[in-house]
Amino acid sequence: MAWFLLFLAGLFEVGWAIGLKYTEGFTRPIPSVLTLAAMVASVVLLGMAMKSLPVGTAYAVWVGIGAVGTALLGIVLFAEPATAGRLISLALIVAGIVGLKLAMPA
Repeated sequence: MAWFLLFLAGLFEVGWAIGLKYTEGFTRPIPSVLTLAAMVASVVLLGMAMKSLPVGTAYAVWVGIGAVGTALLGIVLFAEPATAGRLISLALIVAGIVGLKLAMPA
């Protein structure tokens, strides 16, 4: 269950990171409220996951999911460049996330 909560926390992190773009410096009320709600949900879920996961692993996976998801959505939504170097780097982050999961004791 902790890994599922951590995954959800990472998705909410992607949501608030992308949401920041739409708030236009927190001058647009609806995107601002949604972004703040995603921030709170992300941190609360991360905290719940950390009840049973090591802090270093949980935080690294949370940040990794957020970084990869945000970068991919930046490519899709904002026409950011999808260069080979960026995509390889994102794949390395994903490999790190998978490695952290697999390295957890049973």
